[in-house]
Amino acid sequence: MRTVSENELKAVLAILKHPEQRYNAHTLSKELGISAMGTLKILKRLEKEGIVRGENIANARFYRVRIKEVYAREYAKFALLREAANAPPQVKRWIQELKKVRYADAAILFGSVLRKKDPKDIDVLFVTDQKRFKKLQEEIKELNALTPKAIHPIFQSYKDLVNNIKKKDVVILDAIKGIVAFGADILLEAYYESHQE
Repeated sequence: MRTVSENELKAVLAILKHPEQRYNAHTLSKELGISAMGTLKILKRLEKEGIVRGENIANARFYRVRIKEVYAREYAKFALLREAANAPPQVKRWIQELKKVRYADAAILFGSVLRKKDPKDIDVLFVTDQKRFKKLQEEIKELNALTPKAIHPIFQSYKDLVNNIKKKDVVILDAIKGIVAFGADILLEAYYESHQE
């Protein structure tokens, strides 16, 4: 079994979290901060393993994560979980708080909490359903009473999440670029449904 490089995981996360964008070696190299040739080697290795698939458009080859394939989906899930595990301490603290939530299927931290040590509030995308919505609101209210920063929630049903990714809703696309506190499987399924291969 070969070792997975940090840049391979970053490449998969970048492609996965930007469903509105098409990445080739050149555009992805800017995201990774490495050369286009180095990025191309990474993409070819990931394509050979069946994690991404390439598509030739004009003179460029663009890549997408093969979420439909079990191995690629598990690889992407590992990348999401690892990203959360390696988050800065101020982010990990909020991941732990969010894991206490029982009435949501997924929670994604996004916004200033990922960029600042002392954000004004904590932006979170919650995926839930109509039956549990009121209880989730109560949970957040209770958490806000106990924490120094207020959680600023965005609520989505699973169907809304899929549709908003398809529609390229700016707020939702920004949110899914965040760090998954829990519910990676839900997010990956939403990616799959919104971008059928």
